[in-house]
Amino acid sequence: MRLVGFDFKKISVERFKDQTESLKFNTKIDISSIDTIKSDIFKSREELLKISFTYSVLYEPEFAKIELKGDIILAIEPKIAKEILRGWKDKDKQTSEEFRIFIFNIILRKSNIKALQLEDELGLPSHIPLPSLSKENIEEKKNSQTLKK
Repeated sequence: MRLVGFDFKKISVERFKDQTESLKFNTKIDISSIDTIKSDIFKSREELLKISFTYSVLYEPEFAKIELKGDIILAIEPKIAKEILRGWKDKDKQTSEEFRIFIFNIILRKSNIKALQLEDELGLPSHIPLPSLSKENIEEKKNSQTLKK
């Protein structure tokens, strides 16, 4: 499987309140469709699949919401593409765990970056912890480097 394309179709961020006490973050990924794409541009033995998704970050209780909708284009071997499409259409929109993890990781990688950018622009708290330095971290680093010498 190769990632051929990724794009957002809808970007929505909304802040409902100014109060930020005891927030909880709920992240949700929803795959809405998986379809075959016919392309004259990509002439290969692989088939192209378009996966439409929605990525949401909900700030509870009713503080803010980020919603990103988009599409992923994958080039996949025909046999694997047929299995994915059959499972999606015949088994109540189910996919293999391996495929789902692959797709979710692409969505998380791209959408988390966009969500962090939107959070910064609207002054929302980050939904994922960001690395930061503290005096204790620096002291630990110095001590571990001293021990290695």
